[in-house]
Amino acid sequence: MNVDIENANKELAGKHPQEIVNWAVSLGSKPIVTTNFGPYEAVILHLAVQAKPDIDVVWIDSGYATRKTYLFAEKLITDLNLNLTVFNPLSSAARRDALMGIPDVDDPQHEEFTRQVKLEPFGRAMREMAPDVWLTAVRRDQTAFRQGMDIVSQDTPEAVVKVAPVLEWTAADMDQYLSEHGLPNETNYYDPTKVLGNRECGLHNRFTA
Repeated sequence: MNVDIENANKELAGKHPQEIVNWAVSLGSKPIVTTNFGPYEAVILHLAVQAKPDIDVVWIDSGYATRKTYLFAEKLITDLNLNLTVFNPLSSAARRDALMGIPDVDDPQHEEFTRQVKLEPFGRAMREMAPDVWLTAVRRDQTAFRQGMDIVSQDTPEAVVKVAPVLEWTAADMDQYLSEHGLPNETNYYDPTKVLGNRECGLHNRFTA
């Protein structure tokens, strides 16, 4: 897909996330939105289904989510009538725990762990779903890497167009949106690939679609 990324970012600067989502959905024929059903994920999902009720929703379920996260996911799936496809790692969490556990971030095995539970299933999802537009809920205030991101990005003209509608929003903005639309939130979330909340999970700084 040939998109003038520089011009798109200029035009979308300062726009409300719903306007950005509407633009993104109209841009392609096979848009997807990814979710981990973690904190504030109800925002991007609600925005996405307002623009396209049957939009493909992709969840990379590592198998390490908390019970509350799974219950939260089921509630959103039902309440928003999500058109969800779940991708799991090739190995179960129980088998991986027995063989390698959850390596510390300084452990050489942590990179392989991240590849198994997140990067491989995400790459598989992108190949099988073959989207032309990818909506993601990343925000600039989350990590150092994300501070340098643009609302719209594309690695090559043939690659998926990645759109971050809430990139400029703060946690306070997200809280306000949840309140305005009566949406639930999930704070009891665990990502074994990040450990620290301000650490990258690997998808946005290592994955090229």
